[in-house]
Amino acid sequence: MPKKPTSGKSGRVVRLPTVRPPETPVQNLLWRIDRLERQVHTLSELVREHAEDTDRLVRIVGEDREILRRELLRQHHAKVRLRKHTREHEAGVELTST
Repeated sequence: MPKKPTSGKSGRVVRLPTVRPPETPVQNLLWRIDRLERQVHTLSELVREHAEDTDRLVRIVGEDREILRRELLRQHHAKVRLRKHTREHEAGVELTST
C-alpha cells in the first residue's frame, strides 16, 4: 500500500518514508510499531493544528459578533433619540396650537 502524503503546517507535502517491512517476525513487529508511532505523531500534529484553527475561528466569530452587537445597539439608540425628538416636537406643536 503506497504511503499517502500529509500536509505540513507550511502547506508543503510531507511524505512518510517508504521502507519495506523487514522479513523476520520480530523485525516486522518493530517496523509496524515504529510506523504506528510515526502515524500517531503525524495525527497529533494534525489535531493540534485543527485546534489552533478552531481557536482562531472562534476568536474571529466572537469579534464579528461584538461588532454586530455594537452596530445594533447604535441603531437602537438612534431610533430612541428619534422617537424622543418626535415626541418633544409633537408636544411642542400641541402646546402652540391650543
